[in-house]
Amino acid sequence: MNVTHSDPTVQPVPAAVVEAVDAADVTLSNPKWAVIALGANLGNRLETLQGAVDALEDTPGLRVKAVSGVYETEPWGVDPDTQPAYLNAVALVKTTLPPSSLLERAHAVEEAFHRVREERWGARTIDVDIVAYADVVSDDPVLTLPHPRAHERAFVLAPWHDVDPEAQLPGHGTVASLLAAVGREGVVPRADLELRLPE
Repeated sequence: MNVTHSDPTVQPVPAAVVEAVDAADVTLSNPKWAVIALGANLGNRLETLQGAVDALEDTPGLRVKAVSGVYETEPWGVDPDTQPAYLNAVALVKTTLPPSSLLERAHAVEEAFHRVREERWGARTIDVDIVAYADVVSDDPVLTLPHPRAHERAFVLAPWHDVDPEAQLPGHGTVASLLAAVGREGVVPRADLELRLPE
């Protein structure tokens, strides 16, 4: 008479456990799209923007999928004669990081390029702003999503429209219609400058 010994490693897994694992796996393997605006008006502006794109790509759980053309823009909220012009661009990324971790990474990139926060709308070596994260709408004061002023800023909308003409800004409508409303005055495409998509 043969006695069959039960091998615990081949026991059927309860359906509820399978569902829980699958659900967790979906969230881990289902990255979200995020839109990140980049701006610089001190130092070697193009080199700094490229460095920020490369630093984002080096972030675990994040991949840069598209980078816009470069625009030269007048400073926002101040007399144009008081600051150098900005170079601006937008990066589209896919990430498994939650918004709070993505914000931490954005701040870390700014710090790496010696961003100083002394005054609102002051000149800066680099600005890394999360414009939108999937379709999340949040009024959290630490990270308001989408960015509370993105809908009125051509220097965000123009490069974003370049890389995603069908884009929607949650709660505000299409990027194309928002850009048409605000116009492109003071936002000049710099065809002579280019950001490389990380390899």
